[in-house]
Amino acid sequence: MSKHETIIANSDYETVQAAIAYLSETLPDEIDLPRFARALGLTERQLTDLFRRWCGLTPKSFAQCVALNHAKQLLADNQSVLDTTYAVGLSSTSRLHDLFVTHEAMPPGAYRNRGEGLEMTWGVAPSPFGTAVLTMTEYGLSGIGFADEGMSVEAAFDDLARRWPNASYRRDDRAVAPVAARVFDPSRWKADEPVRVVLIGTDFEIKVWQTLLRIPVGTATTYQKVADHIGRPTAARAVGAAVGKNPISFVVPCHRVVGSSGALTGYHWGVPRKRAILGWESGVVGA
Repeated sequence: MSKHETIIANSDYETVQAAIAYLSETLPDEIDLPRFARALGLTERQLTDLFRRWCGLTPKSFAQCVALNHAKQLLADNQSVLDTTYAVGLSSTSRLHDLFVTHEAMPPGAYRNRGEGLEMTWGVAPSPFGTAVLTMTEYGLSGIGFADEGMSVEAAFDDLARRWPNASYRRDDRAVAPVAARVFDPSRWKADEPVRVVLIGTDFEIKVWQTLLRIPVGTATTYQKVADHIGRPTAARAVGAAVGKNPISFVVPCHRVVGSSGALTGYHWGVPRKRAILGWESGVVGA
């Protein structure tokens, strides 16, 4: 019997105290919040609401902060990213990366109204893969595309903007420059400066894109494996369509999805760029 199966809490304070101890002492990928809540005689929702009232954040967020603080200490001591990942109890380097990139869904109203009333800033910035075009909202980074000889800056912007035809846009290259620097410079991937991204799409698309965020840098997966992961094993074709609609290229790594044969299949911003990004990432991992 595990230690959290025998907890008896007589007050809200004791419940929160027990939860803090459990979240602090348990590796992130081993946390079973529903089971722990039941041991306290609560539902997961009740425990989450109680914890938020006392601590100002959810149990999951608290556990991430604990893991993140531990990771920062290890990295400061020159531990490798891989060693740090497993030391803090995360299952892969992609999980560590998740702590440095926060993401959320666009408010339903903005999605339903195709961006009506939403003000977006857009601009261009250099990247290792050509000129990047970025769009941002008050909620975070909402789009990344690329311009080259085959697609002008204006065409790349139009490609991103037509997802939200009712939003208003203003160009400000200075405003997007700091975000682009954090996105494309690995030395700027810092826990205390997370890149907040806004996933704007259907529930299915968002589920696919969230899965892409879990693919480790320097590796690849297939459309079928993504479909299996989200519990839709017969939806590989639909997964492919969702991957192709990913609005935040590079950050949400649709370039890491390949055909079942391992071939570099179509990429919205061109297969040569997909090959360049994968090669660049291999160099980052091997550095």
